[in-house]
Formats: sequence, structure tokens, C-alpha cells
Amino acid sequence: MKWLDRIPFFPVAAGALLLGLAPFTPQPHLFEKLHMLFSGTLLRPVDIFDLCLHAALPVLLLLKTIRWLQTRAT
Repeated sequence: MKWLDRIPFFPVAAGALLLGLAPFTPQPHLFEKLHMLFSGTLLRPVDIFDLCLHAALPVLLLLKTIRWLQTRAT
């Protein structure tokens, strides 16, 4: 997991906010695709790709934060 330690926080956090919430109106794609996933309507491959694209940096930020908290606790 050393590759995760080498990634700086600020670019990941900025990217997670921008890509995770884009487009800002009327509803961010990430929230729309998560809603589709939980309602069972996320069926088209383009929608699945869109979910993966918009969720990649927020997931990376979450993993990086967990890793940082683990290394800080030891």
C-alpha cells in the first residue's frame, strides 16, 4: 500500500469533489447513478462506466484516509 502513501491528499480531495459532484446541476452524476444502483435501474453499460468514473476518486480518497488513519494510530 505504499503507492497509496505516495499520492498527495490535496489533488485527490480536489478531484474527488470536482469529479464526484460533476455536473453540479441539476443533480450530480454520482448521486444519480447511486440512486439508479439502489433502485435496480443501473443496467446500461454506459451508466455502469459512468458510476465507476465518478466514484473512482472519492473511493481513492476514502482508501487514502483510512490508510492515513491506520498509519497514524501506530
